[in-house]
Amino acid sequence: MASTGTIARMTNAATDEGLVLVSYGNRGVIELPDGSQAGCQYRRSLGRPYCGDHVRVERVDEQTFVVTEILPRQNEFARADNRGRKQVIAANLDQVLIVIAPEPAPSLDLVERYLVAILSLGIQPVIILNKAELMCSAGAPDDGPLSHLDDYRKMSYPVLTTSCKGPPGISTLAPVLDQKTSILVGQSGVGKSSLINAIMPDHDLQTGALSRVTGKGTHTTTTTILYQLSSGGKLIDSPGVWEYGLWDMSQQDLATGFVEFEPCMGHCKFNDCQHAGEPDCAVRAAVELGEIRAWRYESYLRLLEQQSRT
Repeated sequence: MASTGTIARMTNAATDEGLVLVSYGNRGVIELPDGSQAGCQYRRSLGRPYCGDHVRVERVDEQTFVVTEILPRQNEFARADNRGRKQVIAANLDQVLIVIAPEPAPSLDLVERYLVAILSLGIQPVIILNKAELMCSAGAPDDGPLSHLDDYRKMSYPVLTTSCKGPPGISTLAPVLDQKTSILVGQSGVGKSSLINAIMPDHDLQTGALSRVTGKGTHTTTTTILYQLSSGGKLIDSPGVWEYGLWDMSQQDLATGFVEFEPCMGHCKFNDCQHAGEPDCAVRAAVELGEIRAWRYESYLRLLEQQSRT
């Protein structure tokens, strides 16, 4: 691989655009316009591109490029790190697929945490109920996300049902993934890996091809990777065991994640109303009138309290 000095001496080099498939350390793997893949290095002055970034590159040698520009992003997908700080893990997504299952049952506010974060980032959420065959045997807790699937649908959130072991299968996913860039997220054990293998029969082949580009492997158990779907869409996999948490965000951003609050905005007595018991609160009035679901409002209050403790 060329040294930093070699990169610095390059002049009038041919430039091209690439799509970042894998990003780790000071290097990654890009897909070029002709569909080929190549290793790339990052210039320190540019920062590190994310999986899904579109970049401008210059050729170092026959197999390696250097990133000279990170092109403007449509959006960034993030999660909280172990210190509660915002950590971007991918860029330029069309949608986030939130995978839940009867076993393990999702925690009380898990879906709301996802929805708040995804909406604050300007990305479309899609809720996937996987392991549908277990719904009858597992049942649905009265106050958990599984009991509110119809409510999510009524709030215009897409809700799909899948199973990798029988009906309804994964046929509902094909039209949703077609020609879009998506990421699968969800707690450990909900079947993300099974879904990915069912969606992409060539998953292992694509992973192996990425590893061969650099000869150093892609650390597939921890590295975020972008895969190509036969439909023409793209799927980002961010493996590893992690419970999704919100980074430190403002009360306004948190409230924005509850889309049904929007008609009430600007109608509270106080401009800085947190909708948490203040007098003449329009949100609270809407809850009492049944215009906002009580369980959603209670979830908002719990998330607001958690944010106040960070």
